[in-house]
Amino acid sequence: MSFLSGFIAIIGPPNVGKSTLLNRILGTKVAIVSPKPQTTRNRIVGVKHGNGYQMVFMDTPGIHKTRTPLHRSMVQSALAVFHEVDLLLLVIGMDRPDDPEISIVTNNMRGMKKPSLLAINKVDKGPKEQLLPIIESYRRVYPFESIIPVSALKGEGVDILCDELKSRLRPGPQFFPEDIDTDRSETFLVSEIIRERIYFHTRRELPYSTAVTVEKMEQVPNRALLSILAVLHVERDSQKGILIGRRGGAIKSIGRSARLELEKMFGVQVYLELTVRVDKDWSKDARSLRRLGY
Repeated sequence: MSFLSGFIAIIGPPNVGKSTLLNRILGTKVAIVSPKPQTTRNRIVGVKHGNGYQMVFMDTPGIHKTRTPLHRSMVQSALAVFHEVDLLLLVIGMDRPDDPEISIVTNNMRGMKKPSLLAINKVDKGPKEQLLPIIESYRRVYPFESIIPVSALKGEGVDILCDELKSRLRPGPQFFPEDIDTDRSETFLVSEIIRERIYFHTRRELPYSTAVTVEKMEQVPNRALLSILAVLHVERDSQKGILIGRRGGAIKSIGRSARLELEKMFGVQVYLELTVRVDKDWSKDARSLRRLGY
């Protein structure tokens, strides 16, 4: 029997649970999540291995109306995926089925001539009687091959979604070895975990004005200890002060929270050192965006 494989884009507006859904499908964390919108900035590849098949998912930044060079870079990255995959999986939230950003996504889907499925996420957040009208309205919006209600947080409907996706795979190669869950480097995953913790520990515009780079990551000889030095890049001196906090309290909380997540990820003790650097208006400067990985 032929091996089945395919590339699947997970697309949609911000804050609908795309990354949570990817992590749930894979059974491991490859994409960061937070309650705040526009957490995902880069395309994340996650690989699901099965008996005789492999699904390669591409988690994308939320597609939305852009305001800054950083946002434009994020949206362009998401839209480019449409041309690179075999299947399109649009994710919307049951709590916001009329989100105006959804039409931006469906308009870009038109003419792609690729199998497209719709996952209505967060069904645990609303009454079930609202589902049928939402499903019927989206049948009129776009010719989806299948519409599946899911709860990425609780796992409801995710197995059904995976079966629908698997049924549309085609004979093809095994793109990744079975021990690979993502194509991203360990340093990228570390920077993302730290950035996730910034989203949880800071407010207002600060998470969106912060980028993270890993300057050093090495195993301490003869010890089960990983030493990491990371830099948090902010745009203004005032943001640096807030991120560090009174007597260093804020940066200590971020570091402690990130360290615990990293120790779970790597299975060893982690020594994490964080420093804060001001890169003036980095999110509005094309050269800075490229230097910081965007």
